[in-house]
Amino acid sequence: MEDSEMLDGEPKLIERKQALYRCLDERFVIRGERYKGQQYSQIYFTRLHHMRNLLRPLVPDWKPHLPVQTVLGLEEGKECIVIGTIYKHMKLKPSILDEYSKERSAVPLVKPHNFMHPDDHLILEDESGRVKLAGNCLVPSTFVTGVVLAVHGKETTDGDFLVLDVLEAGLPPQKAISVGLREDKYVVFISGLSVGSSLFNPLQFQLFVDHITGHLGDENNIASQIVHLVIAGNSVEISQGLLGGQALTSKDQSLLSEPIKELDVLLTQLAAALPLDIMPGSNDPANFSLPQQPLNRCLFPGASVYNTFMSCTNPHQFELDDIQFIGTSGQNIHDLDKYSEATEKVEFVERTLRWRHLAPTAPNTLGCYPFTDKEPFLLESCPHVYFTGNQDRFETRVIEGPQKQFTRLICIPRFCETGTAVMLNLKNFECHALSFSTDL
Repeated sequence: MEDSEMLDGEPKLIERKQALYRCLDERFVIRGERYKGQQYSQIYFTRLHHMRNLLRPLVPDWKPHLPVQTVLGLEEGKECIVIGTIYKHMKLKPSILDEYSKERSAVPLVKPHNFMHPDDHLILEDESGRVKLAGNCLVPSTFVTGVVLAVHGKETTDGDFLVLDVLEAGLPPQKAISVGLREDKYVVFISGLSVGSSLFNPLQFQLFVDHITGHLGDENNIASQIVHLVIAGNSVEISQGLLGGQALTSKDQSLLSEPIKELDVLLTQLAAALPLDIMPGSNDPANFSLPQQPLNRCLFPGASVYNTFMSCTNPHQFELDDIQFIGTSGQNIHDLDKYSEATEKVEFVERTLRWRHLAPTAPNTLGCYPFTDKEPFLLESCPHVYFTGNQDRFETRVIEGPQKQFTRLICIPRFCETGTAVMLNLKNFECHALSFSTDL
């Protein structure tokens, strides 16, 4: 029971709507694996093998008259198709050697937000070799290292491969939603709470809590139609000065634990009212490399008592009433923003879906676990909702595929900076911002 209204002088109880939830994080969970010196090359081999099996059947409909060759089998002037992994040669890409030389340099090197340079170029590689790509079909600023493509072209006298056309994997197949009369049900997304930072406004977040738990009340009883809450990373911010590896005083221990205790109090209020998923982010007390493992339930002694509280992986995949969701806490999009360009952040989200890979820059510039027998970031089915947290502002768009795929893309802004969460209606996939302000 959530809210109440008066009916003939008697209070009428309003029940919160329910949605059938299924967590699909199994492929992101690391169980018992240990690092035994394995190299990251295996991830690229697995990725290329999987993507080649997807792209090769598309070639007869795309270019039926052309043969598929390996890089080693290219012949000068002869048109063909090559399937391989993009490597982006970047002049400004940070290097560990540069970091080492900085310590001995009187003039510190500039650390730009974006590492793009006009001299950047693309290289295509497979198991047999690599070749530099030429021509205007592939714009280096759009692509990143790790993307697998099929390219049509021919080898030039300079030994480059002149690209004439490009084939991406495109949107994966999508599970059909069961047909029936759907009712208004809402999922709320929030990220970047940063409890413990100077930007965190306790009153602002308490307003959010009171609104979605139904304590503020509203004419249309929208709160009772909220069936799920997703917290997409960076829920706390712990001072880096406390994490120097030195023994902490009791005062410092208190400073370290205080943000988590405060978060637990707030999450307990939420978990008492509705189901919620919390994902780790780059600033949270979790492992650094993707896939990030669930935040330990011991951190939340209050909230974890409720069976509505779910600590999840990042990336996080789940299902609500047959609707498929997948999302991240934003690290994959932030990395694409460093090594490529787009007019909007939501465009990066769309690219990863069309490339069928959540984090193409891992493990090159984005930390990830050195898997040897699987590549969990490959997108084998098209989600109905794809979200990413900790972005600068709220952005959304809908994309459709040739096989009637339909996906709502959502960029969730940092709540501590914007006071904005996002609401999604499961009935029609309409999406809008939910803003809170404490300014008088």
